[in-house]
Amino acid sequence: ECFKGSWATHKLLHKKAKDEKAKREVSSWTVEGDINTDPWAGYRYTGKLRPHYPLMPTRPVPSYIQRPDYADHPLGMSESEQALKGTSQIKLLSSEDIEGMRLVCRLAREVLDIAAGMIKPGVTTEEIDHAVHLACIARNCYPSPLNYYNFPKSCCTSVNEVICHGIPDRRPLHEGDIVNVDITLYRNGYHGDLNETFFVGDVDDGARKLVQTTYECLMQAIDAVKPGVRYRELGNIIQKHAQANGFSVVRSYCGHGIHKLFHTAPNVPHYAKNKAVGVMKSGHVFTIEPMICEGGWQDETWPDGWTAVTRDGKRSAQFEHTLLVTDTGCEILTRRLDSARPHFMSQF
Repeated sequence: ECFKGSWATHKLLHKKAKDEKAKREVSSWTVEGDINTDPWAGYRYTGKLRPHYPLMPTRPVPSYIQRPDYADHPLGMSESEQALKGTSQIKLLSSEDIEGMRLVCRLAREVLDIAAGMIKPGVTTEEIDHAVHLACIARNCYPSPLNYYNFPKSCCTSVNEVICHGIPDRRPLHEGDIVNVDITLYRNGYHGDLNETFFVGDVDDGARKLVQTTYECLMQAIDAVKPGVRYRELGNIIQKHAQANGFSVVRSYCGHGIHKLFHTAPNVPHYAKNKAVGVMKSGHVFTIEPMICEGGWQDETWPDGWTAVTRDGKRSAQFEHTLLVTDTGCEILTRRLDSARPHFMSQF
């Protein structure tokens, strides 16, 4: 009975040992063999996108890089997050905390900008992940997604009907795709999180409208951030603009508090009439990251346990910033420093 009760953890430990062996025996950038685009027998995909397996072996992070508490946990569990699970208390950051967040968010922006420069037909999301991984290490940062609840990669890449948490693989980007790249870095005990959606080559008018509207939803919500505003109000702003343009708002995934924890209070839903708890105060740090869909907002998850897709197979887009509430409004910690515009606006 004792063995049965611990089998799930025991099995994961064996898998982790095998993964470590694979890292030593297989180059981190070469895998032989055919690509399997239907690894889950009998699964009915909602759209045209298919995974391209096998995934490359998990890339190592040098031992000199500071690691979050989940990095070496066999289940990828953050015990510090679990200790605060269910609490609605929102941390007020100190001046030291704020400087730590400014640094890691600036570095996260640098890494996303590197990924942005790679977006073109023929590039695989695996290649993007590889570049992101190296860019994180070059900045003495840990890629926060890696092993977070056993997520296998250093960033998320979500193509077309993928809402979020897409796992980078060997599928080349195709002309006409849209792809979101979601980056989070960990440095000196703090996480910085942002994402953008990009056009791959020439895209249709529907993709342009979806991506433009999603970005507008984010920025209109950011404009409302200031002390005294209830977190639940942001969803009203986002849904109003999305619906006015014929789109829907994903309800299953939300923005979140972020600082020394990857995900924590407050919970920030993006849909109207939500019941989010909390009022903004100077010193709060959190993300807004609306996911906007061409069709219905309902989602399902691929058998990999991560890839969230639209149930109707229609496209979804997302943008995200990490924000600091100030005395008079907010500071966009993950803003571009070389331009006031997101990358997709240069792709028109």
